[in-house]
Amino acid sequence: MNTFFMTAGITTFVICGIHCWFGGRHIAAPLLKARDIHQVPKFTNYYCWHLVTLALIAMASAFVWAAISPEAIELAVFSAALSVSFCLWNLALIIWKKQSFRELPQWSLFLVSSLIGCLGFAA
Repeated sequence: MNTFFMTAGITTFVICGIHCWFGGRHIAAPLLKARDIHQVPKFTNYYCWHLVTLALIAMASAFVWAAISPEAIELAVFSAALSVSFCLWNLALIIWKKQSFRELPQWSLFLVSSLIGCLGFAA
């Protein structure tokens, strides 16, 4: 078993939990309560929030599967690539839109899963 991929999978499940718990309370719920946003962009954003949930579950599951099945290394490549991409896009968005690293901390969560996942390739 690849303990780095397993740890990356567990870490990504934790990220998913953070996304659901805190994101649900502080992002999704206020979005749905907003009266000044047209219904189409509001529910498109809510739909995208759920897509992120599904992507995190798939990424975590892929890391775990790759951890216990070495022949499934492509799943770890896919999950690590997504994790790195999510981290880099968040950092780019923060810099581009002059936002706060503290207020948009998603990059730090994906940095952890990216590093652990990438360490799995050396194991």
